[in-house]
Amino acid sequence: MKIYEIYSHFDTPTVVLISLAIVLASGFLLSRITKLLHLPNVTGYIIAGVLLGPGVFGVVPPNIISGMEFVSDVALAFISFGVGKFFKVERLKRTGWKVIVITAMQSFLTGLLVTFAVKLCFNFSWDFAILLGSIAMATAPTSTMMTIHQYHARGDFVDVLLQVIALDNVICLFVFSIVTGIMGADAVGIVDIAKPILYNLGAIALGVVCGFITGPMIRHRKQDNKLIIVTAVLIAIAGVCSMLGVSPLLACMVYGAVYINFTKDKELYHQINHFTPPIMTMFFVLSGMNLDVKSLGSVGLVGLVYVVVRIIGKLSGSYLGNVVTRQQPVIRKYLGFALIPSAGVAIGLAFLAQRILPTETGDLLMTIVLSSSVLYELIGPVSARMAIFRSGCVKPATTATDLGIVPQVEVQTDSSDKTKTADCPVDKSEHVTMEDSVGDHVVALAEHNETLCDGKDKTENNDKSIGIATLFYHNNFKQ
Repeated sequence: MKIYEIYSHFDTPTVVLISLAIVLASGFLLSRITKLLHLPNVTGYIIAGVLLGPGVFGVVPPNIISGMEFVSDVALAFISFGVGKFFKVERLKRTGWKVIVITAMQSFLTGLLVTFAVKLCFNFSWDFAILLGSIAMATAPTSTMMTIHQYHARGDFVDVLLQVIALDNVICLFVFSIVTGIMGADAVGIVDIAKPILYNLGAIALGVVCGFITGPMIRHRKQDNKLIIVTAVLIAIAGVCSMLGVSPLLACMVYGAVYINFTKDKELYHQINHFTPPIMTMFFVLSGMNLDVKSLGSVGLVGLVYVVVRIIGKLSGSYLGNVVTRQQPVIRKYLGFALIPSAGVAIGLAFLAQRILPTETGDLLMTIVLSSSVLYELIGPVSARMAIFRSGCVKPATTATDLGIVPQVEVQTDSSDKTKTADCPVDKSEHVTMEDSVGDHVVALAEHNETLCDGKDKTENNDKSIGIATLFYHNNFKQ
C-alpha cells in the first residue's frame, strides 16, 4: 500500500493542495538535514523527491506528479532569465572568445572520449557510440545555478562558469542535429532533423524581441507591477517553447541578456531571486520523484563507464581549455567540477536518438541516460559547491555578520570647520551584498546605522572608530 492512497479518495483540489504542501515541507526538511552535512539545498530537494516518489514510499499520487510537469518549464524560465544578466556586452568583450574556446574543448573532448570508450570497451555500433557521445556533451544548468544562488557566489569564476554552461547546450544541440542528420536522415527524415534547429532559432528570436519591448513597458512601473509583467512574459515564452517542443532555456536566457544590456536594471533580478524559491523547491523535488532509482541496476557496466568517462571528459577538457586561454589557476582547477550535472537536455535528446537506433539498443541508450541522471543530479550539486568554495567565490561569514551586528562606523574630524563627517561603510551596493549574504534584518540595521551617520548632531573630539552604541550615546546624551 502506497501512502498516497490514504488521501487520494478526496476530490482533486484537496489532493493537489495536500500534495503541494507535502512537496514543499519535505523539500525544506531534507534541506535542513543536508545543510548540517554541508551539502547544497538542491541535494536535499532531490533526495526528498526520490523518497516521496512511487519508487520508494509513494507519498504523492502519480497523476499529480505527471500533472505538474509544467513546473519544470517555469523553473527553467526563471533560472535562465537570471543567467542572462551575466551576458553583459562589456563582459563578453573581455571573456567572450575565451569562453567559446573553453566550452568547445570540454564539449568535444567529452563527446570523443565517451564515443570511443563505448565502442572499444563494449563493441557497440558506431551509431550507438556516436549518439551517446553527442548526448554526453550536454550539461544540466539548473542544479549548478541553484547552488550558485544559494551561496551567493560572485566573481570571475562564476561569470565564466555560467557562460560556459549556457553555450555548452547550444553546441550540444547543433552537434547532435548534425550527427542525427548524417546517420538517421532515412529513419526520421530531414524535416524532423531541421525542425528542432528552426524552433530553437525562433525561440531565441522571441527572447530578443521580448527583451527589447519589456524595458519601455515596465520603465515607470512600481516594483510589484514589474514583477507581474516579467513573470507573465517568462511564462508566455515557456508556453510557446512547450508548444514547439523545445526547452525554454535558450529563449529566456537571451531575454535576460537583452534586458540587462538594454535597461541596466539589476534590481529586477534581485526581486525575482526573492520570488522564486518555492518554485525551485517544487521543481527539484518533482525531479527527484521522476528519477527511477531501480533503473540504476539495469544498465550495469555500460552505464558506469558512461558516467565515469563523461566526468573525466568534462574535467580534462575544461582544464585544457583554461590552459589554452590562460585563465586563473583556480578556474583551471575547479571549473570542470561544476559542469558534471546532466539531465533535462540530455534526456530530451535521448528520446530522439531512440527513434533512430534499433529497438534494443535504443532502449538501452535511453536507460543509460535516464539512470545516469540520478547520479549526476546527486553528485552534481555537491561538486559544484566544492568548486565555488575552493575558487574563492563565496566569502566566509564573519562572527559579526553571523550575529547580525553592523560593522563599525568611522567618524572623522574636519579641522577647518570643526564639523564631523562620517564615512559610513555601508553604501547602496553593499546593501545588496548584505541582503544576499546575511538577511533583511542586517540590511535594516545597516540603514539605521547610515541614518545615524547622516544625522545633524555630529560628535566632537573623536576621530576613532566607534560602534552603534557609542554613536547613539554621543548623539543623544553627551551634549
